[in-house]
Amino acid sequence: MTDRLSPELLAQYRRDGCVCVPGFLTEEEADSLRAACSRLVDDMDPALHTPTIFSTTDHNQSRSSYFLESGDKVHFFFEQGALDNSKLKVDKHLALNKIGHALHWLVPEFKKVSFSTKMKRVARQLGFVSPAVVQSMYIFKQPGIGGEVTPHKDSTFLSTEPQSCIGFWFALEDVTLENGCLWFSPGSHKCPTTRRFIRNPDKTGDLTCFTAPPDPDDPTKYIPIPVPKGTLVLIDGQVDHKSEKNTSPKSRHIYTFHVIERHNTTWDPNNWLQPTPQMPFTGLYENEP
Repeated sequence: MTDRLSPELLAQYRRDGCVCVPGFLTEEEADSLRAACSRLVDDMDPALHTPTIFSTTDHNQSRSSYFLESGDKVHFFFEQGALDNSKLKVDKHLALNKIGHALHWLVPEFKKVSFSTKMKRVARQLGFVSPAVVQSMYIFKQPGIGGEVTPHKDSTFLSTEPQSCIGFWFALEDVTLENGCLWFSPGSHKCPTTRRFIRNPDKTGDLTCFTAPPDPDDPTKYIPIPVPKGTLVLIDGQVDHKSEKNTSPKSRHIYTFHVIERHNTTWDPNNWLQPTPQMPFTGLYENEP
C-alpha cells in the first residue's frame, strides 16, 4: 500500500497537474465504499427523488433545484439512457450517473476514508495550510450507458481566489480504456481559465449558468490514464480532463472529493455550490473520520 507521495510523484504532479498513486486505498476500503453505495441505492425510492439526469453535454442539471440544493445532502442523478419520460427503463442500480454531493460527511464509510490520516498526509504534502472538503461524488459509469464527461477544469465549478481546488479521485474497480478511464492534458493547469459555472444572477432564467463559452481545446493533447482498483488520482483544479462514454459491459465505479484552501483565499460567492448552516465546508485537518 502507498499512502503518501514520493518526491518523484510530487514532482510529476507539479509538472503535469495530474498523478496516479496505485494502491492508495486498500481492497477493504474500496469494497467498503462500494458496499455503502449499494446500501444507499437499495434504500433509495426513485419516486421520492426528482428524476434528474446528469449530463455534461446538455447541462439539464442547470435548471434543477434538486441539483442546486444537493451540496449538504445525498442526492441521486440518473443517466440519460436510463429514463423514458421520467420512468426508469432499467434496475435502479444500473440507472444512476452519480450520487452527490455530501457523501464525505453524511455517510460513515465515505467520511472514514475522506478524513483518514493518509488523506491529511497527502494534503500536507501538497502544501495545504487549512484545507476543506467542499463536495464529494460517487460516479458509476454504468455498463453500456455510462455518459461521456466533456473536457473541463474543476476550478470552473469550484472557484477560489487564488485558485486552490484539487480533486482526490479513487478507482473502486479496475479502470480501463474500454470502460471509460480518465484522459487529461499534461501541463494544462498552467493555462488557467476565467470561465465559471455559477448561480444565475438572472432570476428569470436557469438557476445556474456558465459565464463564458468553453475554452479552446486541443483533443490531441490528451493522454489516457487507465488504473487498477485502489488507485488515487490527484487532479489539479486547473488541469483539463475528460472521460469517454462507457460502451463496455463492465462498470467503472469511482469515488471523488474536492479540497480547497481556506488560508489566504476567498471562496467565490457566485459558485453554484455554497456552504450552508447545516453543513459548512468541513476542515480536513480538524475533523476526524
